[in-house]
Amino acid sequence: MRWLWRGGVLGLVLVLVMVAATVDGQTTALAGVIDFHVHSGPDSRPRSVSDLEIARIAKRAGMRGLVFKNHFTMTADRAWLAMQEVDGIEIFGGVALNHAVGGLNAEAVRQLVAFSGERGKVVWLPTFDAEFWMTRAGDPGEFVPVMRDGAPDPALGEIFDLIAEHDLVLAMGHSSPEEVLALIPEARRRGVEHILITHGLGQQPSRDQIAEMVRQGAVIELVWLAVHNGEFRLAEYTAAITEFGASHFLLSSDFGQENNPLHTDGLKAFIAGLSQEGISDADIDLMIRRNPARLLGLDP
Repeated sequence: MRWLWRGGVLGLVLVLVMVAATVDGQTTALAGVIDFHVHSGPDSRPRSVSDLEIARIAKRAGMRGLVFKNHFTMTADRAWLAMQEVDGIEIFGGVALNHAVGGLNAEAVRQLVAFSGERGKVVWLPTFDAEFWMTRAGDPGEFVPVMRDGAPDPALGEIFDLIAEHDLVLAMGHSSPEEVLALIPEARRRGVEHILITHGLGQQPSRDQIAEMVRQGAVIELVWLAVHNGEFRLAEYTAAITEFGASHFLLSSDFGQENNPLHTDGLKAFIAGLSQEGISDADIDLMIRRNPARLLGLDP
């Protein structure tokens, strides 16, 4: 770095900035990162931080953006309010089509995009009210079906049309791999461009099912929560990334639960862990910065 010193005071400033960046590992690690799966309060489930708190924390960490997710209410309005209080960070919201918003309710999507601020960007298919999720959990309650008689539920037609019209992201929620693979062609036929398989390995797809999701152009989300909770080993994520390519994956925290670490801590651990597993910086950058930015329309 001898050349820096030739600039006198300017060189000294640059050196100090570089040292500061090295010391502040959080800022260095998370600069430009987008967390696509952020739980925060207020919520009907205990959360570790509020919307405003995580927005401020993410901004201090140098992050580029957040996507607020709630299983029971729309978050586009909250994203807009958070951006009024925290400058310099992109915050988006969406809606999960669970019973609380009427299930497969096209009007919920229509209102998502109509709210002032234009922060509504993601439509999740049913999560906690998905048939696959409830069946696996042994929940005897009424689920929100996405399939009827072996075909996509007719109510999804208008929803997919709205997603396509407004260039939203269709996230598959807690649908089974079989449902996902049946729904993607119909969504594509109706013009949906951006499809995200929500914590895509969590529904335990087979290798062939993952390959087909990739072939159909979906992006598969990998969440740190599943590693933190012991549901998956980081080596399993690494194997999938290595086999199918980083261009088909997105990394997010899925944090916000009351007793879990902060989202930023989870993301730093995710980056460090994948690096130790041999995933290149370029591939990590693609999955945690560029792919989420592309889905959200921030980058071409």
